[in-house]
Amino acid sequence: MKALVWIIAIVATAVGLTLAARYNTGYVLLGLPGYRVELSLNAALVLLAAGFAVFYAAARVLSATVRLPRRVREYRLARRREQARSALLDALHEYFAGRYGRAEKAAASSLESGEQASLSAVLAARAAHELRAYERRDAYLARAAAAAGDDVVRVVTEAELLLDERRHQEALNLLKQLPRKHTAALRLELRAQRELRNWEQVLGLLDELRKRNVFDAAQAAQIRRYALAENLKHKALDAHALNEAWQKVPGGERTDSRVAAAAAQCFVALGGCERAHRIIEEALEAGWDSELVGLYAECAGGDTVRRIERAETWLKDHAEDAVLLLTLGRLCAERELWGKAQSYLEASIAVEPTHSAHLAAAQLHEKLGNAEAARRHYRESLELALAQLKTVTGGRRRTPL
Repeated sequence: MKALVWIIAIVATAVGLTLAARYNTGYVLLGLPGYRVELSLNAALVLLAAGFAVFYAAARVLSATVRLPRRVREYRLARRREQARSALLDALHEYFAGRYGRAEKAAASSLESGEQASLSAVLAARAAHELRAYERRDAYLARAAAAAGDDVVRVVTEAELLLDERRHQEALNLLKQLPRKHTAALRLELRAQRELRNWEQVLGLLDELRKRNVFDAAQAAQIRRYALAENLKHKALDAHALNEAWQKVPGGERTDSRVAAAAAQCFVALGGCERAHRIIEEALEAGWDSELVGLYAECAGGDTVRRIERAETWLKDHAEDAVLLLTLGRLCAERELWGKAQSYLEASIAVEPTHSAHLAAAQLHEKLGNAEAARRHYRESLELALAQLKTVTGGRRRTPL
């Protein structure tokens, strides 16, 4: 419809001009030295229009000729950018497909073009790292550092690659260069601090990442419990530092079995038996844990009778717990309640025979002068210990060289 309107308009204009020229009787007189030129007005208008058209065409040709070198340069630059972009996309495709050799080659091609140099160098470095070509990787990272681009991409990448090589301190020093910590950088810093066993820093980073929803509540709680326990163990040789670290543990996490067990073991190692006993009692009241109750008889001394009475109250709800029975047997033996000790130890062995229970029974019979019974329990304790060791190591098959 639009084309039809244009055709009608052009035809109408042509008809109008033809009619106007037919009835136009004017002329144009040009006076030149020695000449007089007389033209009809119509011819003059036609010549004027033709002259303008020729001048306009010549001006366009001249302008295009002048701009031609610049347009050629722009075309070549656009083509080079397109080739670099295509090579970079190919490199990304090959890298995520696991074809690292092709990825490095394509990224190097994009890098040589000079377009997206920083990103191309980082991608080439990652591909070279996967190929264990560490010299080429370092060369690419050096080019990425020299190129103008997002420095965060290079720093995070280099730190991650250093962590893969277990160069944790170098990675940590590199991450400190970032003025503002991004989530990816914080995760790498957490990984480095965990490997370096800087547990206080781990706890601080964990809280920050939890706020950023990097971990869900259950995962964050599990990592935090582990970090708290390891931090306490790290202070096991210094009573003041251990006490200070324990005071910083939130009340709700003190009754966690893993944290409480680590704290109790550390206090026992430093001779703080009563403190260890209170920690175990509070944790067991919050939630039963057989491994934790086994520490209740580790540290001799203190009010043993009170501990026996406390453990016997737990026995009402956990009568079939072999570890609790073993603990009671050891406590009674410490108090020289030989009959009760033997009864509890035999009950523990009946529920679950373990090398610890047989060893405690052997030591008890040795004190009572029952040499034959002591030898029998020693032998059974050794057999169970060897069987447990075989179970732990039996599944590990040696790989032929």
